[in-house]
Amino acid sequence: MRIALFQMTSGIDPAANAAAIVDAIEQAKAGGAQMVFTPEMCGLLDRNRARATDKIVPEAENPVLNAASEAAREHGITVAIGSLAVLRDDGKWANRAFVIGSDGAVTARYDKIHMFDVELASGESWRESAAYSPGDQVVTADTPLGLLGLAICYDLRFPALFEALGQRRCNAISIPAAFTVPTGQDHWHVMMRARAIEASSFVIATAQVGEHEDGRKTYGHSLVVDPWGKVLLDMGGEKAGLGFADLDLGQIEEVRAQLPSLANRRIIAK
Repeated sequence: MRIALFQMTSGIDPAANAAAIVDAIEQAKAGGAQMVFTPEMCGLLDRNRARATDKIVPEAENPVLNAASEAAREHGITVAIGSLAVLRDDGKWANRAFVIGSDGAVTARYDKIHMFDVELASGESWRESAAYSPGDQVVTADTPLGLLGLAICYDLRFPALFEALGQRRCNAISIPAAFTVPTGQDHWHVMMRARAIEASSFVIATAQVGEHEDGRKTYGHSLVVDPWGKVLLDMGGEKAGLGFADLDLGQIEEVRAQLPSLANRRIIAK
């Protein structure tokens, strides 16, 4: 099965980001993909929250989601939107992932559980929880890949979420991101490979890359990792673009038969 990853350098204009995503969906379909994946915060990447406020709207009004849904329907392809900033019914913001079916309908939603609240030695300081409210649900979706587990960026560092997804026997786990450069250089590849190995599933990690309008820099290196931990695709850290990977879904059961770690799991008393 062929999938496409759209590595982006998203900016502060949702209309421009939506146009880029729609174009990528068309190109993905033309390239033979059955699914296309986008990064975290693909519709609006702006650390200036005062400036971003008017652009963070309820899901039904989100121009990027609406454009992607229409493009999915037009081209008959499933779209995994890494995440969008949306306004919840309670007035709070959510960092929300979506799966859109080939008919244009949203089939799954996942609100990022773990908030990126860190102080890096590089001087970068991030407080995602100052603006966003975390989710509390493990989410999977039925897709052309089979069962797809949903996670977002900083979730990568919390094994319990991936244990839960592994126990659900996901064929693949989507981990879209806007990773910082310092953490990406040291942690990105090793952690993505570890998550694929422990869940015996494919990992699809579509990333933001490069210098953004709001002044941040992101690591890139969108990855596809197979259930054995082998990197099938690495899009590098230099530029945006569309990449393709061909997945052998039969490999999942082959790996689980050789190394049945999910079946052999035991509960350790605390």
